[in-house]
Amino acid sequence: MKTYGVVLAGGVGARLGLSVPKQMIKVAGKTILEHTVALMDRSPHIDELIVMIAPGWSEQVATLLGDRYPKLSRILEGGSTRNETTRRVLDAIAEDECKIILHDAVRPLLDQRIIADCASTLDNYAAVDVVIPSADTIVAVDDEDIITTMPQRSHVRRGQTPQAFRISVLRSAYEKAVDDPYFSATDDCGVVLKYRPDVKIKCVLGAEHNIKVTYPVDLFIADKLFQLASQDAPHKSPDELKDALQGKTVVIFGGSYGIGAEIGRLAGGAGMNVVAHGRSTTGVHVEDETAIAKALAKAAKQFGGIDAVVVTAGVLKIGKLAEADDKTVAESIRVNYVAPVNVARAAHQYLKASGGHLMFFTSSSYTRGREDYALYSSSKAAVVNLTQALSEEWASEGIKVNVVNPERTSTPMRFQAFGEEPEGTLLPAEQVAQAALETIASDLTGLVVDVRRKG
Repeated sequence: MKTYGVVLAGGVGARLGLSVPKQMIKVAGKTILEHTVALMDRSPHIDELIVMIAPGWSEQVATLLGDRYPKLSRILEGGSTRNETTRRVLDAIAEDECKIILHDAVRPLLDQRIIADCASTLDNYAAVDVVIPSADTIVAVDDEDIITTMPQRSHVRRGQTPQAFRISVLRSAYEKAVDDPYFSATDDCGVVLKYRPDVKIKCVLGAEHNIKVTYPVDLFIADKLFQLASQDAPHKSPDELKDALQGKTVVIFGGSYGIGAEIGRLAGGAGMNVVAHGRSTTGVHVEDETAIAKALAKAAKQFGGIDAVVVTAGVLKIGKLAEADDKTVAESIRVNYVAPVNVARAAHQYLKASGGHLMFFTSSSYTRGREDYALYSSSKAAVVNLTQALSEEWASEGIKVNVVNPERTSTPMRFQAFGEEPEGTLLPAEQVAQAALETIASDLTGLVVDVRRKG
């Protein structure tokens, strides 16, 4: 059964105090609408995508979205209300039966998992709502703000979107609603609940971060959530990994030992051409712009191009900033931040030619600076910001840019800083390397890829 994704972008931004629709505001480098369309277009569970936009904005939106989203087939003007917009969607879809997943444009942080759950649940139910438990007590009040009832919290959920339906059920509910002179509903599940009470509406779990941008503070929260956005590496079987990577070329800076060496070993096992550089092996220092440029040029000439560039090199200096000498400060900044910048600049031409992948590494300390880690934490935060910026700058050129965020990992650098640590408390470097390769084999970009201990 075909599945339509519908982005409902009819809001006007009145509560944000704006002169443009709220979905046209920029957050984390792109409009909210672009973020939402991209995530819907990326879902393998959606076959065709329709955007319903506020009246008078269809031309601007068509120009904004362009032809970057293969599944986007139509941009249509919505109605004056949410219900009228849904009616127009139903009129625009010709099929008598299909799946339809409707999502608010101003919820740009939707997980792919939620889309998948909606689509699969429609195999057994005709209507689906996305909800989350309520951490707060909910009260019902009368016109004078006097509490009338206090529902049991375990039976109360907070509604989000998407909402998903078999289109025949949603159509029939709206057909019955036409005859009701008092018809009013805040969402489409409400229409089905009232006019098709025979249909069970199944709930699937949403996510706390699937917020709706409605008030000014929501813009700030959404921007911060994008800044911290992360996900696990996409799992691939050995055969899938080999099919995706065999014959491709990866250049690793920091490939002498630890995570970099493990990436090289696993990449070679997957059939990749591996060029691993390190201070102690090939003598290439990541701080040396000229050496980086020469290393990349040589690899590209030898193998006919470069498909991935990985930077695992780093230094961990622990101590108070006021007590650090000039050499320590300079080395920490050069290796941990300036080197990734220089590698990115030098690698751009090769990755543009191949539509390749640039990969950095960060630390969990990027989310908040830690005492005695000022230089390390701040440089790792900068690398995350660099990743997100480059993923947007280079998206139109087909270059993917991601950063891996492993938990504490068993590496020589960590041993040198902390000595022996209890067995079982550290990630194996091989697990981090596996996640890195699975990410390189994907089309993900602009993400912080978390790697955690199994179990």
